[in-house]
Amino acid sequence: MKRISKLLCLFLTALLLSGCAMQAVDDLYCLPKRSEDYHNLQEALDRVMSGLEFCAPLSGENLQTIQMKDLDGDGISEYLLFAKGNTEKPLHILIFRQEKGEYILSDTIQSSGAAFDLVEYARMDDRPGYELIVGNQVSNQVTRSVAVYTFNEGKASALMQANYTKFVTCDLNADGRNGLLVLHPGESAEDHGIAEVYTYQNGAMERSNQTSMSESADRMKRIISGKLHGGQPAVYVASAVGESAIITDVFALVDGQFANVSFSNESGTSVQTLRNYYVYADDIDDDGTIELPDLINMQIPAGNNEATMQYLIRWYAMTASGDEVVKQYTYHNFQSGWYLHLDDEYARRIAVIQLGNTYEFYLWDAESLKAEKLMTIYALSGKDRDEQARINNRFIVYKGDSIIYAANLEVASASLGITRDSMIKNFHLIHLDWKTGET
Repeated sequence: MKRISKLLCLFLTALLLSGCAMQAVDDLYCLPKRSEDYHNLQEALDRVMSGLEFCAPLSGENLQTIQMKDLDGDGISEYLLFAKGNTEKPLHILIFRQEKGEYILSDTIQSSGAAFDLVEYARMDDRPGYELIVGNQVSNQVTRSVAVYTFNEGKASALMQANYTKFVTCDLNADGRNGLLVLHPGESAEDHGIAEVYTYQNGAMERSNQTSMSESADRMKRIISGKLHGGQPAVYVASAVGESAIITDVFALVDGQFANVSFSNESGTSVQTLRNYYVYADDIDDDGTIELPDLINMQIPAGNNEATMQYLIRWYAMTASGDEVVKQYTYHNFQSGWYLHLDDEYARRIAVIQLGNTYEFYLWDAESLKAEKLMTIYALSGKDRDEQARINNRFIVYKGDSIIYAANLEVASASLGITRDSMIKNFHLIHLDWKTGET
């Protein structure tokens, strides 16, 4: 029971610290003390933990063994304790509610499985409060099971259950309530994965029609929610193709039907096949719409046959009908972790030659016969990087703790409106996705 006390102490301390900013100034001078609530909750946990051990979820944002959420919408949060026992259904979620200062075990959800994989909360049905979405690892294999629970008068009721490889909550019909997008394998391991969405309709969670992914379900790399061009909600699922490419499926409701709007029936894959780099969909221009990347080979000027191939990226948004709307062009240098936004008028005529940590930008003429040097970007990391960043008319476009990126403009750049200010504005770092670690 000492472990319970330590865990509870840490949990309540975190809650206390997170609420300090809301206290009146005078309250900050009060001596700290353990509240009666603390003792009451500890006693409630002590009464139910016999034969159980803590079993925190393994992934996602909700990783705590004890979690708080207003499940029934009465304005008071319930406490959820995640544990594991030796019963036929070993996974336990113990739900406590407050009644007159006491913590009462209102319900226990038991389920089969080896561990809690993922826990989320979302508004999904027409009741107040949040639904509980729990994914369980059924075995050491890839098989997982997800269930959605709603709460009424302190009791949990299951709305649905399904097998999954990945799932994500999303509001595809923009009605203010989330549905559950479930991605799972086809009939065999070689088949394309299957996507379907569950939404609350007519008092129950109804399943949509199934639609195919471009790859098998175990090839998924990244899932993000966003909007199509036109504002419709969509979910973007990137999957690996071999070792050097990805495909992005775009799932949305089209005329009320769940569909993969990027899927090409002719090729059997989605339109987003990218070679040589892992380039993921992103809101590259911060307009609220997700853009998809299309890699375009650059034409290298003569005499540079040994140069490493560089790529222009055409970023475009998709409409619900599957059409493309070009949004932006960029040069991405993934090895060094930066990219440059290029003007649409001349982007397709740009060529980049990398010479060590120096990147020379050239512009081809209209007939692609002659390339003129426009500018150079330098990645400087030596002890004298500050001095090197300012010699020979160079100027700093980004300064980090251990590296400086500087640029030098040629005379030809002026005719295209490229200035110091525009270079600084258009230079960006490539950030790691904090959830997946992918770029």
